Amino acid sequence: MDKKIIYWSLFHHGPWKMYLAATVEGLCYVGSIYKDMEELVNWVQKKLPHHLLEQNDKKLKPYVDEFTEYFDGKRTSFTFPIDLHGTPFQQSVWNALNNIPFGSTHTYSEVAEILQKPKSVRAVAAAIGANPILITVPCHRVIGKNGKLTGFRGGLEMKEKLLAVEKYPIIR
Repeated sequence: MDKKIIYWSLFHHGPWKMYLAATVEGLCYVGSIYKDMEELVNWVQKKLPHHLLEQNDKKLKPYVDEFTEYFDGKRTSFTFPIDLHGTPFQQSVWNALNNIPFGSTHTYSEVAEILQKPKSVRAVAAAIGANPILITVPCHRVIGKNGKLTGFRGGLEMKEKLLAVEKYPIIR
């Protein structure tokens, strides 16, 4: 059996530095800001253990270009294909996140309500925390009921910076 390949590149634009990875189907992973390659390696071993990692800046260029435009304030949504790997429930949560408009937020409870699972707030939060494609699947747009920033795989500093890119007012 041929091993499948996950192509990766290090995205570096201004203060932003993170690993991006894609299969032939689309973007499958966006790393946390300032984290090393180990974060990507661990994700691949856990989620796609039969894949090999291969650095390929050329294959990742379309993704890098759109991320650059996003961080430069010239893009509010992404047009490249994505390749999400998760359970059906996680996929439903991630799909719901894609409907949160640029520059706005929802609470975890609101996401659970959208999914018609109002008692599943913790499960929704866990699925959001497992989102492998940060920024593109906008889990940074989910905040606490009190309007404050809460958990984020990339860390609260990264979440705050992403909301600042989208000019969302942060409550302190």
